[in-house]
Amino acid sequence: MITINIRYYGENNSAKKFADEMISTGIVDEIRKEKGNLKYEYFLPMDNSNYILLIDCWENQEALDKHHNLPVMQKIIQLREKYNLRMEVEKFIQIENSENDKKFIKK
Repeated sequence: MITINIRYYGENNSAKKFADEMISTGIVDEIRKEKGNLKYEYFLPMDNSNYILLIDCWENQEALDKHHNLPVMQKIIQLREKYNLRMEVEKFIQIENSENDKKFIKK
């Protein structure tokens, strides 16, 4: 599983407006229906109204690559430009669990 955390930064609540439009136009629902998408959710921080966090999870790199090549990505880019947002991206890849991992974590 691959998890992508994207922080969208903007002024005057523009990151929240971006997420609201992503939801209201159906783009989020479209992405959630893509094969391999496991999660696509926005979160607001309690102490900073100038950004919003997107947690985006995919079954594997192949599903993520297909997503990046779909027309929906152009819609996202256009909205990001409309709201003049900056991005900060983190990628996490789940590793296979083994008995050694479980022993190490317990320690």
